[in-house]
Amino acid sequence: MKAFSGRLCRPLPRGTPPLSAAEVDALLRDFPGWTLQQGAISKTFSFPDYHRTLAFVNAVAWIAQQQDHHPELIVSYDHCRVSFNTHSIGGISENDFICAARIEGLFA
Repeated sequence: MKAFSGRLCRPLPRGTPPLSAAEVDALLRDFPGWTLQQGAISKTFSFPDYHRTLAFVNAVAWIAQQQDHHPELIVSYDHCRVSFNTHSIGGISENDFICAARIEGLFA
């Protein structure tokens, strides 16, 4: 995960090949709690209350805007599910793992 935390997302034009299933599986081993579901890497983060959940959502939004790579967020009272994929290439890219690593950095 540390290999991705200092990197920046880069634009990926249509036609750029996504990571292979084997590459995604190998990378996920370094991202505890993240799984591949429905074509995206996802993780659910839990919090003791709504205020902390929304603080997390705002921090994720800041990271996403900074990286110009935006996740799908499903927000509830005490948890938030974050899912990344790269729409422009129709699959998973290194950008997804860069953002996942930055989000994990919120808890470091």
